[in-house]
Amino acid sequence: MDLTQIAASIAIGVGAIGPALAIGMLAGKAMESLGRNPEAADAIRTNMILAIAFAEAIAIYALVVAIIILFV
Repeated sequence: MDLTQIAASIAIGVGAIGPALAIGMLAGKAMESLGRNPEAADAIRTNMILAIAFAEAIAIYALVVAIIILFV
C-alpha cells in the first residue's frame, strides 16, 4: 500500500465524519421538532433538506481532495 493511498483514505475518512454527524443531528432535531409542532412539517422538511445538502457538499469536497491526493 502506497503512502498516497493511505493519505487519500485518511482524507475521505476524516472528511466524512463531520457530515455524517451533522446529518444525524439534523434528522434527530427535525423529528423532535415535528413531534412538538406537526403543523410546521413543510417548513421543517424544506429547511432540513437544504441543511443536509450543505452537509453533503462538505463530504463531496473531502472526496475530491482524496481523489486529487490519489491521482496527482
